[in-house]
Amino acid sequence: PRPLTVRSVGRAGRFAFAPDTGRLHVDHAALAVFDVTPAEWTGDPKTLVDRLLPGDAERLEALITRAVARGRSGYGAYLRLRGRDGSIRWIHSRGGIRRDRQGRVRWIIGVVRDAGVAPLHPPEPDAARTLPEGAEGWDRDPEAAVGVTEETVAALARARSVRDVADLLRVRGGMERLGVIGLTLGLVEAGRIHVVAEGREDIGPVSELLYTRVDEPFPMSEAVRTHSPLFIVGREEFAARYPRLWPHIASLPMTAAAYLPLIARDRVIGVIGLLYREKRGFPARERNFLAVLAGGIAQSLQSAMLIERDHELAADLQKTMLPRSLPAVHGLHIAARYRPARIGRDVGGDWYDAIPLPGGRLAAVVGDVQGHDTHAAAVMGQLRTVLRAYAAEGHEPGAVVQRASAFLRDLDTERYATCVYADVDPTTGWLRMVRAGHVQPLVRRVDGTWRPLSVAGSLPLGLSTDLARPEHPVTTLELEPGESLLMYTDGLVERPGVDPEEGATLLLHSLGYPVSDGAGTG
Repeated sequence: PRPLTVRSVGRAGRFAFAPDTGRLHVDHAALAVFDVTPAEWTGDPKTLVDRLLPGDAERLEALITRAVARGRSGYGAYLRLRGRDGSIRWIHSRGGIRRDRQGRVRWIIGVVRDAGVAPLHPPEPDAARTLPEGAEGWDRDPEAAVGVTEETVAALARARSVRDVADLLRVRGGMERLGVIGLTLGLVEAGRIHVVAEGREDIGPVSELLYTRVDEPFPMSEAVRTHSPLFIVGREEFAARYPRLWPHIASLPMTAAAYLPLIARDRVIGVIGLLYREKRGFPARERNFLAVLAGGIAQSLQSAMLIERDHELAADLQKTMLPRSLPAVHGLHIAARYRPARIGRDVGGDWYDAIPLPGGRLAAVVGDVQGHDTHAAAVMGQLRTVLRAYAAEGHEPGAVVQRASAFLRDLDTERYATCVYADVDPTTGWLRMVRAGHVQPLVRRVDGTWRPLSVAGSLPLGLSTDLARPEHPVTTLELEPGESLLMYTDGLVERPGVDPEEGATLLLHSLGYPVSDGAGTG
């Protein structure tokens, strides 16, 4: 792109940042805002970032990341800066996000201005006489309150569940810095308000208020009905307007309250109530920022609810595709433990099955479809079905796995799967096993120690498909009476920074199995 021409605007300066290259262009006025001389400027953004107080650079990065992720055209943030003389000042940065035709961010262009001295400590007594004792938040430091609001909204963007949203509001401390001493978060469900989080000084949840109707005379109900924020100043006003609620909160040292409807896509999905200590009023600018806060909470809450719904649907899909019960086979004790991991909306394609075979034998299979989504769960269900069908037809273990691999190839999916398949004869203890790209199974000895099973490996399902040429070797092993075969998926033993062998050892320890000398996982 062409070089940018920038000019100073009073106590404000211009900047242009290219995320792809890390290049930052600033004019002399912007350098003056950061208290950096032109001679000190080398083009390294770190020179300016180092002027910011700890945490502010991270908060700015989070705000920009959130704006980019949500397709917004810009952002605004108040930041704290320490000058070369040690003084701390506020600056305000506002940037516009410029994308190319493919939607990639090419430039962030904006203005940075000096916003005045930051009163980080309470004023001296003479200067504080106009403020009530204990005043906090907007009544004491509006600019700091703006920063807290922006920081809270940025943090909420990372919430992955309704509990995350509630915990961020209660635990982060941002609400206290705004002067809030009590917080109530409710979800609107079928004409009722369900309180899912409360944070009040010396008062726990009130059971009769956990579920209230939208048409009842409560402030949260009124905010939901009117789709408008509700502001109350004065204990007398609160007691007069809401006599049913007042006895439950009268012991709190509150003097004002705000109830904000949480609106997403023109629908009220929840409401948040904030109780304040020593609050004198709600100026227009504070009401605007409370609206921003409510919007951020609503968006995060809606996203979290969608993620939870997706996960519940996927988890239900997984459950319907897994065996409801395990067969009873004479001479064998069969047990299974299935607990899907969860990261946000991610679900897996892990599965297990136990299939009765002719002659009192049993086919046991554990597998894992690539990916963590509903498609992986759907492929898992189909693979489990065809493996059962091929096993019931009487095919040898290698042929069962070979046919399942060919089926997955023809399924019009790019996914592959791993599995370990065991044909068990309880009368003799013989195992015929096939391992298609899966982790090695383990055996628990009668004395409680364990040993690895060396089962020949082959390619995962979906990659080996030549039915005319066997590609899945069968390993024959023998179990002694009283020994236990342990089959599992790699998610149980693999994690960042941990060797799979070490993970398998930790698995056995967690099951209470002592490890024999020199034993490894193979």
